[in-house]
Amino acid sequence: MEITLVGAGNLATNLGLALKQAGHVICQVYSRTENSAMALASLLDCPYTTDIKGIVNSDIVIISVKDDALPQIGTALTDSPSIVVHTAGSVPMNVIKCKRRGVFYPMQTFSKSRPIDFSEIPIFLEASDEDSMNKLHALASTISRNIYSLNSEKRRYLHLAAVFACNFTNHCYHLADDILKEVGLPFDVMLPLIDETARKVHDMSPRDAQTGPAVRFDQSVMSKHTELLSGRTNEIYEIMSKSIFESHDKLRP
Repeated sequence: MEITLVGAGNLATNLGLALKQAGHVICQVYSRTENSAMALASLLDCPYTTDIKGIVNSDIVIISVKDDALPQIGTALTDSPSIVVHTAGSVPMNVIKCKRRGVFYPMQTFSKSRPIDFSEIPIFLEASDEDSMNKLHALASTISRNIYSLNSEKRRYLHLAAVFACNFTNHCYHLADDILKEVGLPFDVMLPLIDETARKVHDMSPRDAQTGPAVRFDQSVMSKHTELLSGRTNEIYEIMSKSIFESHDKLRP
C-alpha cells in the first residue's frame, strides 16, 4: 500500500521503518519541524513537507502526533479521499473529520534510537466502515500477528492500563535508579530482578506474583524504608504500599 506519515516522532519512526520493511511505499513524511521531517524522510527514502496543506493523498494516511495536535490535523484533512487514521490510545476516532477514518494503535513503548520487532506488538483497530477496516486489517497483518478490533471507549481503558503497566513502572525504575545513585550503585544490579518480575506475569496473575513487605504490611521493614525517603518519593512509597496491602487484604480467605 501507499502510506503517508503525519508526524516524525518515536512511533512514526518505528512504524515507518516496519511498514517499509514489509514492502509498503512511504509516499511522504509531514512534520511541523523541518529537521524532524528531513531526518525521517531520509531514513525512509521519501519526500517530506512541513506544510499541512501539502500532505499528499495515499491509500492510508497515518497521523502520529501529540494528542493535542490531533484536532487541528484531523480537521485539515477533512476533504482527504484517503483512509485517515490516528495512532493515539486515548483519543476517539471521530477527532478525524474525513469520510473514511479510523484508528491504528500499536500498543508499545517506542524510542527512535531503539528498533523494535512489530511482529509481537498488538495493534488495535477501529474504522468508520467495513471496507476501511478490511484495509487497515490487511495493513496491520503485514507487520504484526496480533490484531484486534476495539472501539474508542474501550481503547481509553486499554490506554489507561498501559500507562500503569509501562509508564508508571518505568518511573519506578527511575526512582530506583536515583536511590541507587545515593550509594554509588549502578542500575544494572536491578536488571535480573526486573527481568524475572516481567517473566513471572507470563505464567501467573500479577496478584499471585506480588511479593515484598507491603503484601503482608510488614511495618518494621516499611518504616525503615521510609526513613531513607523524603518528599514525593516517600508519598509514592506509602501510597503504593497501602494499595498493595489493601488489594491483597480484601482477597484473602
